[in-house]
Amino acid sequence: MDKKKILLVEDDPFISEMYVTKFEKQGYACEVAMTGKDGLAKAKEWMPDVVLLDVLIPEMDGFEVLAALKKDPTISAVPVMMLTNLGQKEDIEKGKALGAVSYVVKAHFTPQEVVDKVKSILG
Repeated sequence: MDKKKILLVEDDPFISEMYVTKFEKQGYACEVAMTGKDGLAKAKEWMPDVVLLDVLIPEMDGFEVLAALKKDPTISAVPVMMLTNLGQKEDIEKGKALGAVSYVVKAHFTPQEVVDKVKSILG
């Protein structure tokens, strides 16, 4: 059985490495994109099963990437979970209005809790 694929769009190498290690130990395949544009390109070419998307990233912010993903019929069905430190109510509402299936504030969840949320998204 093929591994489920997770695309992590995150510009902090420490955080992305931590999540990649955590997900790979759980049997997932991971790719990392450091910028919004790179994340959008990798999502289209790699076709992940889920995208974890930070908001504060270079070139395009996470909301712009999310909007672009949801407008593209080839990738729009892929679930996107926002994984960010922006926890204001209006940020959460904006993410969900643009089509995010979940909005996780990094500081409020352990890496294992994030893995558990991804597992529940993937079913």
